Amino acid sequence: MGSILNPLYFAVSWVIVTFHSLLGFIFGKDSHESIKWSLSIIGLVILIRIILIPLFVKQIKSQRALTALQPHMKEIQKKHKDDRQKQSEEMMKLYKEHKTNPLASCFPIIAQAPIFFALFTVLNGIARNAPHGFLKGDLLLSAQQAKFFGANLSSTFLSSNTNTQTKLVTVALIVFMSATTFTTQRQLMVKGMPKMDSSNNMMLQQQKIMLYVFPVIFAVSGVNFPVGVLIYWSTTNLWTFGQQFYVIKRNPTPGSPAYEELMKKRAAKNNDNGALPGSTDESRNETGTTQIDPNIGQRQQPSKKKKKKK
Repeated sequence: MGSILNPLYFAVSWVIVTFHSLLGFIFGKDSHESIKWSLSIIGLVILIRIILIPLFVKQIKSQRALTALQPHMKEIQKKHKDDRQKQSEEMMKLYKEHKTNPLASCFPIIAQAPIFFALFTVLNGIARNAPHGFLKGDLLLSAQQAKFFGANLSSTFLSSNTNTQTKLVTVALIVFMSATTFTTQRQLMVKGMPKMDSSNNMMLQQQKIMLYVFPVIFAVSGVNFPVGVLIYWSTTNLWTFGQQFYVIKRNPTPGSPAYEELMKKRAAKNNDNGALPGSTDESRNETGTTQIDPNIGQRQQPSKKKKKKK
């Protein structure tokens, strides 16, 4: 297994070492090592999330396609309510026809899993004085001494040599990581998703599991994560929150509370600009996106009746 993942160890360690070297031009070549190593891990997050933007876009498109398919899904559930196998077959057929994937929301997490594991292994190697990839020699010694608010980057809450300062820092990072996981999922459920009725119980249950169970899993398993990994995951949660906030604010899912709020603002703006009362400046096309009506805002002139010739 180690030989299979060696390229990944080299890639992750190369990125961290490269950021560390570049930060040397700002903080000095042989000074502020703790800051440089901590920022190198944050730099790894930023680079990975930029690379994953196409997957994020695919995730958004898939989620919106599933929203548009809700009426068809309800029909299938109603039609085959006594035959779960047939219901599943028809659902898969529907997904295939419309080229969507119900698991697309997990793509960014799945794509990050190998990076997460590689970083976990590299940081554990620092603690055990076991070099991985480009982290060896003087760089390994420097990383071993690097600290984040007094806690070694390679230390965990359960490490045998963990002091009180390290325990406090790891607990704070675990709480922050779990809280940002909860907040990000709640942001999506409250603002970014269409309102669901009782017929969407399965999807509601899935969302509740992600809302409440995932933060608990992170909190429990976080005691085994090195401080550097906790920094990585906390940073990626912040990135996800900001990226999601931007999408919800600027391009919300049709039918979601954020979309209704945006439509109200645009309607109020159009009325202020002189649009006819009760008119709307947008219409939804078949793909669920909105289109501007170029005729709105122009007052219609009453048609003149032609005089009948005597």
